[in-house]
Amino acid sequence: MSVVGFDLGTQNCYIAVARGGGIETIANEYSDRCTPAFASFGEKRRQLGISAKNQQVTNLKNTVYGFKRLLAHKYNNVHVQNEKQNFMYDIVPMENGDAGIKVQYLGDTQILSPQQVTAMILTKLKNISEMNLKTKVVDCVISVPLFYTDVERRCVLDAAQMAGLNCLRLLNDTTAAALAYGIYKQDHPEPEAKPRHVVFVDMGNSSLQTAACAFNKGKLKVLATASDPDLGGRDFDRLITTKMVEDFKTKYKIDARTKPKALVRLQTECEKLKKLMSANATKIPVNIECFMNDIDVSGKMDRAEMESLAAPLFDRIETVLREVIASAKLRVDDIEAIEIIGGSTRIPAVKSVVTKVFGKEPSTTLNADEAVARGCALQCAILSPTFRVRDFSITDCQPFPITLSWQGTIDENSEMEVFSKSHAVPFSKMLSFYRKEDFVLNARYAEDIPSREDKSIGSFLIKNVVPQVDGESSKVKVKVRVNSHGIFTVSSASLIEKLPETKEEPMEEDKTETSNGDSTAVNPASTENGPQNTDEPMKSNSDTTDKKTEESQMDDTAQPGEQNNAGSNTEKTDKKDNKKESPKKSKNKYKSIDLLIESMVPQLTPKDLNLLIEKENQMIMQDKLEKEREDAKNNVEEYVYDMRDKLSTVYENYITDELKAKFIKQLEDTEEWLYDDGSDQKKNVYIEKLAEMKKKGDPVCMRYYEWQEQPAAFQDLGRSLQMIQKAVDLYDTKDEKYNHIESGEIDKVRKWLEERQKWYEENMNKSAGKKKTDDPIVKVTQIRDKVKELETLCNPILNTPKPKVEPPKEEKKPDVKSTEEAKNDGDSMETEPASGDAAPDKPTEPMDLD
Repeated sequence: MSVVGFDLGTQNCYIAVARGGGIETIANEYSDRCTPAFASFGEKRRQLGISAKNQQVTNLKNTVYGFKRLLAHKYNNVHVQNEKQNFMYDIVPMENGDAGIKVQYLGDTQILSPQQVTAMILTKLKNISEMNLKTKVVDCVISVPLFYTDVERRCVLDAAQMAGLNCLRLLNDTTAAALAYGIYKQDHPEPEAKPRHVVFVDMGNSSLQTAACAFNKGKLKVLATASDPDLGGRDFDRLITTKMVEDFKTKYKIDARTKPKALVRLQTECEKLKKLMSANATKIPVNIECFMNDIDVSGKMDRAEMESLAAPLFDRIETVLREVIASAKLRVDDIEAIEIIGGSTRIPAVKSVVTKVFGKEPSTTLNADEAVARGCALQCAILSPTFRVRDFSITDCQPFPITLSWQGTIDENSEMEVFSKSHAVPFSKMLSFYRKEDFVLNARYAEDIPSREDKSIGSFLIKNVVPQVDGESSKVKVKVRVNSHGIFTVSSASLIEKLPETKEEPMEEDKTETSNGDSTAVNPASTENGPQNTDEPMKSNSDTTDKKTEESQMDDTAQPGEQNNAGSNTEKTDKKDNKKESPKKSKNKYKSIDLLIESMVPQLTPKDLNLLIEKENQMIMQDKLEKEREDAKNNVEEYVYDMRDKLSTVYENYITDELKAKFIKQLEDTEEWLYDDGSDQKKNVYIEKLAEMKKKGDPVCMRYYEWQEQPAAFQDLGRSLQMIQKAVDLYDTKDEKYNHIESGEIDKVRKWLEERQKWYEENMNKSAGKKKTDDPIVKVTQIRDKVKELETLCNPILNTPKPKVEPPKEEKKPDVKSTEEAKNDGDSMETEPASGDAAPDKPTEPMDLD
């Protein structure tokens, strides 16, 4: 199982994998660990990553970037209309009203959804991972901004499916950074002690995110979050760009806004200027050659001027930082550290704002660019059964409050807040309704969401609801949940059906205290789904969450706790008086029946998703075919340049002048064809063209190789012949090294030796009279085969080991214990018979000696 974490940023992406006992950030085909989130579309194929960004100026209208800002947004949304000003490509409405991206691809105009472009970048990241891991990548964890709503999170999951990925969890950027920070710390407080509070500030290209976290040993809890989705490094770039445009207009009388390509070049230079000003307080120059109308432009700016222009942005940063402290209900003194990540936190003034708000210097323990990807990889390793990870539980929080509403009567409350802001996530709640027919639950956010006009989450139809046998309303238990992805769902619904009463002996009763304190007889088998005796028509029981360390997520367990009361149909129940128990008592039984749930959420249908998956696979195949075609063309071009150079150098003596002239003419014709009619041909045309040239070129290459390697090959054969001849001569002189070998075997060696010697001499003489422009009489492979053949036949005979001669065994005389001495001192002694003693008639049996 692959363990991969993807930091899917607005401008750049990073990939982290678990291997070698740790987490490693991997590089792409350009040996760069940063992969731009760019996609460029052309007549034949698409480019992704660095190659796409390199085409931004030359293929301006068809190079897509910043598409995460358009995910799940309607075209008429004010947010989309503002974003259109920042992009050079066309944004158009799609059939469903969403914002789409218009590009020219394969010669046709195509409108792509932001989900499709996101899937393309995920495909690129997947390919990079597979190239590094040398295995198929399927399971992963993907980061998303903490302010993403349900619909945006569903879009990312759809994009992951299009790319052939199984997203185990969508992890908030700040939560991923907190995991990467906390899991390696060994000095966290004990679980029952006061936690360590750390604030994480993530300022990237287009957004600012902050989170206040509490750490205990083996535990991370996100207390609160705050964000500004429209405040990032690109806002500083725009300020600098605007200033430069005005300066150029005054100084050179040119307006860069009238030339999109010139504006893109200026934006790139201004981004570089911003980075240089972060490290230098002096004035930094900007010089661009042939900017517009063949005019070279130059400008200057220092850090102080940039900070004065960006003063309103710093005020917005301060507002977000103070908001997260207030939401977490912490004092500044309670916060032990402030960790900053994201490229824009390198701006000195941003660090100054953090220091001003928290009263302490921010820490840079984490890698500002790669921390989120590393945290995602750690989360993937926790969820993976193939890796052992230190026990570490993660509790995230809900960024926006969620309200649930339903159709009710005039006198009842038909709306309630089921998940408050900063509520623990993942989490489930059980709600009880009393209904006679199907009903709909509508979920929405309880407050305005930045950059989103529609606060609706979705509707959920509870089906197959029927009244009780007596016509009364049935009790329906509905479980609502915010899952590990941060998505709200109605996970289950069940109908509680009352069964006929049965008589039970008193000793078999199980009395359970209900919420109003009355004693009610409940069947032990139906305790979990049994009714709760309450006058309220609808009740919310918060399920406590068991921590599952290996998966770092929460499972639901029924336990009385937080209760939210709201109304549906009122059912009155009479309280029972505590009377003396009768010998026999009625006991109610209940049955739970699962109900169907029809979710109506803004998400792709399975049919539409499959169509987009098929379209993405077609694009992948088109990219593959085009790459093979380009490789075939490059092979032809490379062969032309390589052979033309070598024919005048290393191959010069191995081809006749006549053949050389014809071959060079063929190479020159092929070169002209490549830049004319052959610039855009099919793959098989290039393969055939290369084969035609190789018909003349391969014999020359063969002769060069053969004549270069032949002397060494003959030398090896001659050396083997000499060594074997020497061994035969030693045998003839009765050398003890070979005198154990039978003469018949040596005769075989002599025969093989003579045959190979004769072959060696004949071919050596023939080869000596050949020219280098002629094909050799014998090939190097044949000579080496003769060497191998000779050694295979002769060496086993010549290396026959001598037979081993075992020395004669000496007879050991048995030891005899002297009886007299044994009687005297009881010691065991060995005795030898005197030289004059006679040997015994029968051999004595050996004795067992200790």
